[in-house]
Amino acid sequence: MVCRPFAVSGTVQFAIMESGMNSILCQRILVKNVCQIVELSIDQGTDTGQGFRALEAVFNFHCAETFSSVCCQLLSDRTGVEPWVCLNIVQLFREENTIPFIVRYRKEMINHMDADAVRDVQLVLEEIHALAKKAQTVSQALKKEGLLSSDLEQALKNCRTADELDHVYAPYKKGSKLSKARRAKQLGLESAAQALLQSPHTLDLRAWVKPGTEGLSTLEEVSTGVEQILADMIAKDGETLTYIRSLCDNSMVMLQSSVSKTALKERQQQQQEQGGHQGKPKDIDKFHLYCDFTCNIQRIQHHQTLAINRGENLKILTVKVNIPDRVKSDFCRWCVNVRWRPKSYAREELMTILQAAVEDSYKRLLMPLLSRSYRTKLTAGAEKESIAMFVRNLRQRLLVCPVRGRVIMGVDPGFRHGCKLAILSPTSQILYTDVVHLNGSGSSREADKLRFLLLTHSCTTVVIGNGTACRETEAFFADLISRRFFQPLDVSYCITSEAGASIYSVSPEAVKEMPDLDPNLRSAVSIGRRVQDPLAELVKIDPKHIGIGTYQHDVSQNSLRAALDGVVQECVSFVGVDINICSETLMRHVAGLNAGRAKSIVEWRETNGPFMNREQLRLVKGLGPKSYQQCAGFIRINPNNLASAGRPDQSAQETSTAKGKGKTKALAAVPSQPNPLDQTCIHPESYSVAMSFLSLVGGCIDQMGRPELRQCVEASVKRQGLEALAKTLNTSPDTLQLIIDGLTQPPGFDIRQDFDKADFKRGIVSMSDLREGVVLTGRVENAALFGAFVDIGVGRNGLIHKSKITPDKLPVDQRRRSLALGPGEKVEVRVLHVDEQRGRISLDLIRVLR
Repeated sequence: MVCRPFAVSGTVQFAIMESGMNSILCQRILVKNVCQIVELSIDQGTDTGQGFRALEAVFNFHCAETFSSVCCQLLSDRTGVEPWVCLNIVQLFREENTIPFIVRYRKEMINHMDADAVRDVQLVLEEIHALAKKAQTVSQALKKEGLLSSDLEQALKNCRTADELDHVYAPYKKGSKLSKARRAKQLGLESAAQALLQSPHTLDLRAWVKPGTEGLSTLEEVSTGVEQILADMIAKDGETLTYIRSLCDNSMVMLQSSVSKTALKERQQQQQEQGGHQGKPKDIDKFHLYCDFTCNIQRIQHHQTLAINRGENLKILTVKVNIPDRVKSDFCRWCVNVRWRPKSYAREELMTILQAAVEDSYKRLLMPLLSRSYRTKLTAGAEKESIAMFVRNLRQRLLVCPVRGRVIMGVDPGFRHGCKLAILSPTSQILYTDVVHLNGSGSSREADKLRFLLLTHSCTTVVIGNGTACRETEAFFADLISRRFFQPLDVSYCITSEAGASIYSVSPEAVKEMPDLDPNLRSAVSIGRRVQDPLAELVKIDPKHIGIGTYQHDVSQNSLRAALDGVVQECVSFVGVDINICSETLMRHVAGLNAGRAKSIVEWRETNGPFMNREQLRLVKGLGPKSYQQCAGFIRINPNNLASAGRPDQSAQETSTAKGKGKTKALAAVPSQPNPLDQTCIHPESYSVAMSFLSLVGGCIDQMGRPELRQCVEASVKRQGLEALAKTLNTSPDTLQLIIDGLTQPPGFDIRQDFDKADFKRGIVSMSDLREGVVLTGRVENAALFGAFVDIGVGRNGLIHKSKITPDKLPVDQRRRSLALGPGEKVEVRVLHVDEQRGRISLDLIRVLR
């Protein structure tokens, strides 16, 4: 709460700067800034017009505190986050802070929210900003053309979605046909329509008849024009839209899908053309579940929505939204008797026009809008859930515990072209590459070759890619291991996903890293490194190609890429990178850095030698104070690497400094001695607090990571309490806890050491060995909206349908149903059904193993 005054002044100052402090202060703020937050309340049923008028009054009176409170409450209503937290998040984003930095070093400002929750708030803000920007553009375009009336401006302000904005703007778009209402207005019938509502006793439609004028030549044409204007007014009225939505929310609105006429016609043509040239068939069978599908809008599953959308895009399915007839009757009755009831007595013929206008508005304008809104809402919800699944899967895949200290043989299996091998040192250096043919007459000779290679390099770990010929290659190694062929070595193997390895092998990154290696052999190298350090290897590959989630082509590609890139940044940042040995590819994913800054850091490192401390990052070209603040806490300086590399050459430093203007004074101010705190998660802004804390508990910096310092710290915290110590040091408990973690964690601490590791084994079982009711342990390979795929060691993944993943079988922290299980988690399962012919295994979840 202490952050509120600062954030309030920042919000108001930003709004005033945007307005330019000129005569149209309120206009520009309302359109560009206030619109971004007013729309946040609409889902809660707030009257947008009232919200705009209230905020306009607030700005006219320059009431900053009231404005701030309204902002916070509106954002809180949409996101479910406390108003003061929303205020701080907006301020933090405005100051260009990254999500990893906010989540780790500004916990008290965001009330300990995790990265996903903060990203959700960010997405809402971006969505509303995009809508506000579009509304502003539309308003300016209409004003320029002289078409922006007060009613139209109000209708634009009332829009809560892009669909509604398009609905209002469509008749005025350049190149679009003149709408019925606009044609009637051009004939001058708008005043007649207003008179029907305001003073129908004075209205005589016969007076508007002009023989020989198209649209006004008869009383019937005049009545039709008035009806069309009224229908347009009804369809764009905010109160009317709110009411009809409330009716739909309390009714059984159904989504229906069926086979399209186009698909049926093409299938019939293909059946008639048997023996002739056939084009690509419409694969109706893939969508057999949705060929005659009906479901309540409120109960349809996310994966069903995405599947139906895909079928519709392929022109295989026809989809429509069915709204009950009761909604129409209730809506028409309410419009005629309440909302659009004439203010005085109206003759029967005028009431007939009004009733026809209401029915026309419902059928021609409101029904399509409601259908689009439902489809958009369903798609948005399904995309959000699908992307959340991708995010969860990717995070767990990246944070698999690395296998360190082993020589590894990576195997990219194959038939015709053989199996590609790559033997890697414990530091991922390539020791040997080759190709062996394990499925042929010379298999015994190749087995001897494998034994020679494993013995020569003291390699006891084999990593096999899960692609083509994986099963046969696994059987070959398992047979040799069972016969103790590799004695005295105790060899084991594991299967890992090779998704994206072939794409990476021909990428510019791989060519730059392994220029003299055949692309097929690069795949074997990548497969081996995925076990040695999954994070460092997988960041080289586009997240969409890692083989996680489902329906990746059916969601917004921009949203998916942004979410996955954000997860990569979080994982890399939270694990941390050693700035002196990490690759440029890995470095560019650190919070606050990008491709250009990573390249500059590598160039500085090559010219000046290793970084001695974090402060030297300030000397890198293009790395300003904000970038330094964001990345410094996630960068490590390992003393062991400094010792092996030696001190940087002084002449090289001078040469580098001479190249950058204005860096000489900075170089003089930056120390060149190592700082032990640079190998921890403690941010440089908290170094003084860390040193004061060490003095307070009676420790010293040389004890960092040792048991004696841990005991000393634990005793002090137990005796005085964390909050009391934080108050003494004039810092927050969250910052102090982070300092304690950094000081007491052992050197080289890796947060991934508590995560799941790769499963190494020495033998296999086949699918024919499975029986219904057998209980097995396995590891989740992938999660989808409809269930989880589990590797149980038989060459085929089994599926746990989501109906079997019930809350009582999950740990308490995993009971969000759609995100219950993710890649890497160990589970105990029971075999429900085995279909050997189709290669399908149905499983039931017993429990999650930890």
